[in-house]
Amino acid sequence: MTNKFYFTLLSLLGSAGLLATPLAHTAAVHTRPDSAAPTVTFLKAGSSPTLISDPLGSTPAGWVTVRLSGPFEVYVENKAIGKSLEVRPGTAFHLQPRAEATVISHMEAGDKATITGLHGRWTQLQLEKDIVGYVRVAGGATLAPAQPVLADVPAPAPAPAHQPALAPVTDVRRPAPVVTANDGGSGVLPRLFQGRFVSSRRPFAPRRPYDWQLNDDAGVRYAYLDVSKLLLTDQIEKYTDRVVVVFGAPKPMPGGRDIVIEIESLQLK
Repeated sequence: MTNKFYFTLLSLLGSAGLLATPLAHTAAVHTRPDSAAPTVTFLKAGSSPTLISDPLGSTPAGWVTVRLSGPFEVYVENKAIGKSLEVRPGTAFHLQPRAEATVISHMEAGDKATITGLHGRWTQLQLEKDIVGYVRVAGGATLAPAQPVLADVPAPAPAPAHQPALAPVTDVRRPAPVVTANDGGSGVLPRLFQGRFVSSRRPFAPRRPYDWQLNDDAGVRYAYLDVSKLLLTDQIEKYTDRVVVVFGAPKPMPGGRDIVIEIESLQLK
């Protein structure tokens, strides 16, 4: 056997040893083998990450390459979504709905990405794909803790920049007054509302002021929904009869009997 074969075998055995050793500390997974690189996620202490062997030694000393399994919550620009709601090949997957957010991968043939929300000019997706990351090691066997970069850690349900991260979701079973009939909705701040996303259109019936409405648990309309601010409105149909969380400003309609929510973002519950 050649020296190259022995080197390869030793490298694989070394990786296997690392795989069998649980993490001694919580560790950050970076997009590159560089402590200053963006953080994709964190691996908890006690977990055993799946390592990718590197027989050619391309990974710098003090780092290991790991495989992360999905699903991941990612975002793409609306213009990257085709007419059949497919993600165009080569599209960058961001961890947050903003252009400068960390890119963890790109759309390739065979990748599965399901639309789960709309955020202005960004579409939220659930990505079923394995991605590669890098973790610092200490002593060749255990993974050392890394300084967290919280700004790049995926959030369960990111909100627009002007929305408080911990804003309460309105309980649609017991709706509280949101506006008064004589103020025209002025000064009303956007809020979170939860309910069933339902079409207001009915056969042989006059068309309602808005095509969509939010129903409560009893199936009663709570509010009409103005979806004009959602740029990718051709995706709206997929939310029909599903429980959603919407973010928007409620306003009274003429006559004061109904309200309408001007939706800024929409996602599945």
